[in-house]
Amino acid sequence: MSSLRTTLLHLFEECKNMRELKQIHTHIIKSPFLLKQDQSFLITRLLFFCSLSDSGSQTYATAVFRVIKNPTLYVYNIMIRAYACKKTSALDKPASFRSLVLYKQMVGNGIGPNWLTFPFLVKECAARSDGGAGRSVHGQVVKYGFGDDVFVRNSLMNMYSVCGSLSCARKVFDEMPERDVVSWNSMIKGCLRSGELDEAMDVFGKMKRRSIFSWNSIITGCVQGGRPKEALELFHEMQVRGGVRPDKITIASVLAACAHLGAVDHGTWVHGYLRRSGLESDVVIGTALVDMYGKCGCVEKAYEVFKEMPKKDTLAWTAMISVFALHGFGNEVFDLFEKMEGTGVKPNHVTFVGLLSACAHSGLVEKGRWCFDVMRRVYLIEPQLYHYACMVDILSRAGLIEEAERLIRSMPMKPDVFVWGALLGGCQIHGKVEIGELVARHLIDMEPLNHAFYVNLCDIYAKAGRFNDVKTIKSLMKERGIKKEVAGCSMIEVDGVVLEFSVRGSPDIVMDEVLWVLSQLNNEA
Repeated sequence: MSSLRTTLLHLFEECKNMRELKQIHTHIIKSPFLLKQDQSFLITRLLFFCSLSDSGSQTYATAVFRVIKNPTLYVYNIMIRAYACKKTSALDKPASFRSLVLYKQMVGNGIGPNWLTFPFLVKECAARSDGGAGRSVHGQVVKYGFGDDVFVRNSLMNMYSVCGSLSCARKVFDEMPERDVVSWNSMIKGCLRSGELDEAMDVFGKMKRRSIFSWNSIITGCVQGGRPKEALELFHEMQVRGGVRPDKITIASVLAACAHLGAVDHGTWVHGYLRRSGLESDVVIGTALVDMYGKCGCVEKAYEVFKEMPKKDTLAWTAMISVFALHGFGNEVFDLFEKMEGTGVKPNHVTFVGLLSACAHSGLVEKGRWCFDVMRRVYLIEPQLYHYACMVDILSRAGLIEEAERLIRSMPMKPDVFVWGALLGGCQIHGKVEIGELVARHLIDMEPLNHAFYVNLCDIYAKAGRFNDVKTIKSLMKERGIKKEVAGCSMIEVDGVVLEFSVRGSPDIVMDEVLWVLSQLNNEA
């Protein structure tokens, strides 16, 4: 009899589909040689496979569960986990919160939960962004005495941060008597999810033991939070500390930081590190390298990396197209696009942003019209606001202001500041005072605190010799307290060190020395 149980367990391990599983199920319920406890054990094993395996069926698992006379806590936990891990669709109603319904049924039948029950209930609350249900489950956690369990608290922290209650997540974290690395990582991720980069940095700084997830989260958070210099500093700290080796996610984030800063020396070093470390340079890393070299002005190097990529997806082709577009290589953009089409890789909406940008920078009006048409007619991509902004920019730069106006009027959505801003730029270039005045005033109505539109209007008036109007706009700016709040900023990489400076000075550079050098150069001239 024990050999039959062993045989059936082995069949579970070899099972590949529901047809085979149903045959095993038949053996379990029909065999006269199985003891009751063996049968119950095998049914539980079948339920586990059916509920949680990729080859299983939740519908069949539910049917099996319903015929079990006295489900144990283990059986309930299997089904709660299965329901919680099932992806909810937009059609699911709140009433279909099946894991919570099953939990209530379990407790109603006199079976108390354990520490494995709650994380999956909390997980479904997070998946549904249902903070109210999450707080109710939290109440049950406290009631049954699992409030100090690390695994349960980690789940609660994640749920609260997903539901937008960072303060509750932080309270759970701060009150934890014991924390593991997952606790710290969950708190960092929650802070980053809520846009609290400084708080995430504070939590990260207090960590004694950091995993690769910890480093990747904070480095990526700095890049996405507009602080690429700090991302590079963290990467260097990671190198110095040792203990954790960078992975492909780390490298992709660091390359993005280099791209933001234009730090080509750093980027080249990371590229070399990639080769030395033996990390596989997949399509994601290859695309990040292309983007980095392109934004650092090394177009040839970007193209060299691109050509060496054994596999290129839509994002890789789009990255190279965008590099060419950024640097005004209009013909190369369309040669590359032709090769992309030839390989059978389909462009996406970002690809067409690159193509249209290339047309704007290179003055290719007809090509721009062709792109805008092909995007809709051939690739069935409906133009979004940014596509219209690019097309208006192309027409406006070429002096086709009336055509640009007609395009704006034909838009199926309301034009945003970028669309109107593109038209305003054309009016400035070509001295279209009347239209430019109307557009600038409309932009000022849209964003009355944006100093750029007032400055643009002053420029249009000045070029037309309407200096009284310039004074009027400047008086209006003064009256509204509008001024350029953020000083222009430049960055330069010297011997692998990124230095930042602006008209207001620099924390990295002794400005007196810079001014002295400039003065000496001026005297020599």
